[in-house]
Amino acid sequence: MPVMNLIDAIRFGLEQEMEMDERAIVLGEDVGVRGGVFGATRGLFERFGPERVIDTPLAESSIVGVAIGAALNGLRPLAEIQFADYIHPAMNQIINEAARIRYRTNGAFHCPVVIRAPFGGGVHGALYHSQSLEGLFYHVPGLKIVIPSSPHDARGLLRAAMEQDDPVLFFEHKRAYRLVKGEVPEESYSVPIGRAEVRREGTDATVIAYGLMLHLVLEAAERLSREEGIEVEVIDLRSILPLDKETVIASAKKTGRVLVVHEDNKTGGVGAELAAILAEEALFYLDAPVMRLTGPDAPAMPFNPVQEAAFMPNAYTIADRIRELVRY
Repeated sequence: MPVMNLIDAIRFGLEQEMEMDERAIVLGEDVGVRGGVFGATRGLFERFGPERVIDTPLAESSIVGVAIGAALNGLRPLAEIQFADYIHPAMNQIINEAARIRYRTNGAFHCPVVIRAPFGGGVHGALYHSQSLEGLFYHVPGLKIVIPSSPHDARGLLRAAMEQDDPVLFFEHKRAYRLVKGEVPEESYSVPIGRAEVRREGTDATVIAYGLMLHLVLEAAERLSREEGIEVEVIDLRSILPLDKETVIASAKKTGRVLVVHEDNKTGGVGAELAAILAEEALFYLDAPVMRLTGPDAPAMPFNPVQEAAFMPNAYTIADRIRELVRY
């Protein structure tokens, strides 16, 4: 089984999807001859040609609008937003059009669009190249949102996204692109959307994360186990919309303590929803309040390396928060 990093697994998946279904098209800024700003679409233009790998103008609302129109006419678009930070001009298309087409037509039309968008910090991208935006879309019925943390899941979730008849936002953490490696099966496979994975068994506390944060949580958990005997159960959400409530609640009942870690801003984020779910459905199993460790409610991530590091959770701050939770 070949070992790939995250971006190679995504490129491999895109190529397989285009091989398997001639309705699949890729569109976005510089996805053609250049192969994408991160190389995710490298080689696709040469192999599948300009009718299926389409360079677009620098206009995100147009990219998503064209993808919606193509989907309504029988194609399976894979749209790329070069950086998630620039997805805002397309929000009207995503929220008011793609997410609601099934509802507004009483099921007569569907919108099978996959929108890929690199997100997150740790790459010195500063204001317009570091944002985590999943919370802005998390509120929208009609969307599915996936955030893979491993090459295996990236390929499998891409397959699952292409199997949907409704829009899927596919957020990819830029820092994880070449940092995270793992085995990827050569044959096509699907990782179900809406199903979390317990990455590490534990008894003292549950920590829930996704994307790059999952790896920092695992690093903190291993250190706490080795040095202090604290055993943390780690859940990788993989899909934040829909959420795998069953896995989360079962782990909360098992450990009695829950910490949610994400890079997105704290207020109104995924952690807030998880805390509410656990308060509603697992309150009397908890031995401590549900805690959150997130990015601050600051407008943007700074360029200054010291301030950027302060913005993002890391294995040390995560370990400190776990100790606080366990000692509560």
